[in-house]
Amino acid sequence: MPGIDESLLEAMRLPGARGALVVDWISGLALGAVGDAPGGDPEATAAETAELARLALESGTLASGDGGGPAGHGEEPPVQDLILTTADAYHLLRFVVTTFDSTVFLHLWLDRTDGNLALARIRLAEMADRLVLG
Repeated sequence: MPGIDESLLEAMRLPGARGALVVDWISGLALGAVGDAPGGDPEATAAETAELARLALESGTLASGDGGGPAGHGEEPPVQDLILTTADAYHLLRFVVTTFDSTVFLHLWLDRTDGNLALARIRLAEMADRLVLG
């Protein structure tokens, strides 16, 4: 089972990958980073994407049909992933479910021309399922 560094390196092997982060959405801190970051600053990217993740997870409108709330203590998050599309890139945020506290997500920055969004989404989900934190 891969840890943070191995998962990030695996994400960078995806076609079109520009950069990848593991972020704690509560604190906004990058737990790991590889490749480039939008704006050149991985910490700023982590903080800004954590705000987006927090808004999505805490939104009652986006919660699952069973009325599940924010993730915590091994519960499935109400949102599995987010895809943000810009003129030249995709940003994929995939939430990681853990047994202790599900407050982490993987962020992949993918070039829109060279990347394959469907493949990246599938592989990111697989990585999130295998990721070992600690």
